[in-house]
Amino acid sequence: MPSREAQLLLLALAGLSGPAYFLFQIQDQKTFRSILFSALVSIAGFAATKWLLPVVARKTLARGICGKDLNKKGTPAGETPIPESAGLAPAAVFLLCIICFELIHYYDINSLVHWVSSGFRGQLQLELLPDSWLVDYNAALASIGFMVFLGFADDVLDIPWRVKLVLPLFAALPLLVAYSGGTGVAVPKPLQAALGLPGFLELGLLYKAYMVLLSIFCTNSINILAGVNGLEAGQTFIVACAMLLHNLVTLAGHAGSVPEVRDGHLFSVYLSLPLAATSLGLLVFNWYPSTVFVGDTFTYFAGMTIAVAGILGHFSETLLLFLIPQVWGIAATAAARVEKQQSCR
Repeated sequence: MPSREAQLLLLALAGLSGPAYFLFQIQDQKTFRSILFSALVSIAGFAATKWLLPVVARKTLARGICGKDLNKKGTPAGETPIPESAGLAPAAVFLLCIICFELIHYYDINSLVHWVSSGFRGQLQLELLPDSWLVDYNAALASIGFMVFLGFADDVLDIPWRVKLVLPLFAALPLLVAYSGGTGVAVPKPLQAALGLPGFLELGLLYKAYMVLLSIFCTNSINILAGVNGLEAGQTFIVACAMLLHNLVTLAGHAGSVPEVRDGHLFSVYLSLPLAATSLGLLVFNWYPSTVFVGDTFTYFAGMTIAVAGILGHFSETLLLFLIPQVWGIAATAAARVEKQQSCR
């Protein structure tokens, strides 16, 4: 059986080789350089997560925020206290990466590359960013930051489920305000013929309601498939790589030259890259045998980040295809609870 390090290396290669290939298929140099610069920041985020995690783990363990691995019950490892809320480290590094992206994109990427390659000499040229970019950045920071706070509060206070289902609704409000895409869907041809629907169906407020429900689903979906070493961070890494691949394939094609399509996918790349990097940094400690537990801090942060990347990237319908295991997990959990309630009557 491959060693722990070899398993993580194989996972990283499997997840990132496809996105890396399509990155180099992008023809527009400005888009290519922007993504490459963001990838370098994300690599630094991976290193920062690896450095910060032991610090957070020591602090949470000292404060008694810890638990025992029930899957190792009856063994010496099952009696060892393991620090919880380790998701604070990747969440903090992720938010820092996004703030760095926002600062970097104030400048023209070509002049920034020239400035760095010339030994930090010369003058940087400002980039004329549309207001929608700044709104998207700030909405993403507000929504994700709110869920990081909620996740840590849940780890410490054990918030009831009924409350946890409602609070993501408020975290989704900045997304609704920032969303500038369409509110219609293309109807597949078989459904057009069967139901007599038009080729394009405008949903209006129903689409906004769907986005809110999607945010609530995503924030809880990572938490549903949990309880096994590396499962939460592992599935987040895989979903982030899938979103990254989808965005880069789109940017490498004809849609990459259409600003209305390109900008949404480019913004989603800026969220997916640091999410994949920080999740991989967390997996270094959370892979079996785990030395930290991610806690609800990470699962809520990761779920909301996935929702933000899909909604502000304008592919919220496609996003559900990347979350099929999570959809199945929630459906199976709900069915089991209904069956349990009926058997108790």
